[in-house]
Amino acid sequence: MTSQNSLHLNNVSHAFGPHTVLRGVSIFVAPGETVCLLGPSGCGKTTLLRIAAGLETLQSGQVTIGSRLVGQGHGGIGLPPEARNIGFVFQDYALFPHLTIRDNVAFGLRDGTGGRGRWVEDELARFGLSGQADKYPHALSGGQQQRVALLRALAPEPGVMLLDEPFSNLDATLRIQVRADTLGLLKETGVATLMVTHDPEEAMFMADRLLVMNDSRILQAGTPLDIYFRPASSFVASLFGPLNRIEAVVQGGRADTFLGPFAAAGFADGTPVDIQIRPEALAPFATDASAPDPAVPAPVPLTVIEVHPIGRASFVRFVGPGGERLDARVPGVFRARPGTVVEMAVDPARSFVFAR
Repeated sequence: MTSQNSLHLNNVSHAFGPHTVLRGVSIFVAPGETVCLLGPSGCGKTTLLRIAAGLETLQSGQVTIGSRLVGQGHGGIGLPPEARNIGFVFQDYALFPHLTIRDNVAFGLRDGTGGRGRWVEDELARFGLSGQADKYPHALSGGQQQRVALLRALAPEPGVMLLDEPFSNLDATLRIQVRADTLGLLKETGVATLMVTHDPEEAMFMADRLLVMNDSRILQAGTPLDIYFRPASSFVASLFGPLNRIEAVVQGGRADTFLGPFAAAGFADGTPVDIQIRPEALAPFATDASAPDPAVPAPVPLTVIEVHPIGRASFVRFVGPGGERLDARVPGVFRARPGTVVEMAVDPARSFVFAR
């Protein structure tokens, strides 16, 4: 069982020359918790991970693992990575090419395999790697190498795990399986995990808590569902995929559009706003005997102009009464042909109003 430590980065700031990459960032990861940093390339995610690991000198702020202060800015304490009780999985896995798979996994064990030898063999078997144990990394697939890198990081029973884009080199199908295996093992060991990704689906799957970063800061923190359904800004909403955008003006606490009214409480009358609607918020209207919900906009007739099946869903492009283009992601096979008029309903839980 992994030692139970937390990770706390407090008010961390960092710059490379004149370029500031982190501005007063604070993060806490509890034992057994998986926290994902989600944001575009260059927003400071990987630098933060390297500071936590001790691979980058801390310029300002503090890093604490458990009750130990391991890093302090302005020339204070800065323990090296090997003294921090951490595991680190790099984007390129960084396996030792001259060591067998078994020796790679056991590399960080201070007394050889010692009492952890059984764990090494059991986990190699669990991940289907027993038959590869005496081979070298070049003989393994990307998915197998990722599993070896994870086991090598966990073998010394670290208190904290740091994952830097660990699945980005895998194809889409393999990525789904490997990340499920990885999450299961992390939860089983109870390690505090901080993971960097720019893939929103991956972050939603892995995270207990999600931290959205941009421009060197954390913009929003919460559970994946909190952030998906209640984004704090247009930028946060856009991280989860393309959005339909409609301009409107607030009057009487609502914004009227060709799709109907959208609640806009908190905006003064006359405020220009953008209505942002996720493609999955648009769905064919299903009639039933129940009374319509007054909080839900009434269905609107839209004309189909494109339909593309994309596996479990269909991408459909519509045109509105005034020539407005709208994209929808409809579950299953969408059978209406271009030119067909379809009554479409909008889910307000997947629609957002932001000041323009």
